Amino acid sequence: MSNIQETFDRIQKAKAEQKELKAMYRDALSNSASYQKTLDEYSILRDEKKKRENDIKEEFKGEFDKLEVIKNELMNDGQVLSDMIMAKVAKGEKIEIKDAYETQYEPIFKVVLKKIS
Repeated sequence: MSNIQETFDRIQKAKAEQKELKAMYRDALSNSASYQKTLDEYSILRDEKKKRENDIKEEFKGEFDKLEVIKNELMNDGQVLSDMIMAKVAKGEKIEIKDAYETQYEPIFKVVLKKIS
């Protein structure tokens, strides 16, 4: 198996190629008159859609307030669950989680590299 640096270099090269191809695609779109016309029409329709959504949101203001509370509770509970699992893993304990349908879940950890310079 190749070493970490070789794998990292291969990923960086692929990302650079991906970036170049995406730039070519965006350039082709910006030079297409029919695409620009469609984009303008889409913008008008998007604005109409947003206005109608906002009108309906006003009718359901109480429900959206409740939805925001639930969203915050889920985010906080997710963090608490993550902290609890990390503490158990650090102690070497096995994690067993099942939902209402007896489906088992296992924690998955992800390593992300952060640029330091």
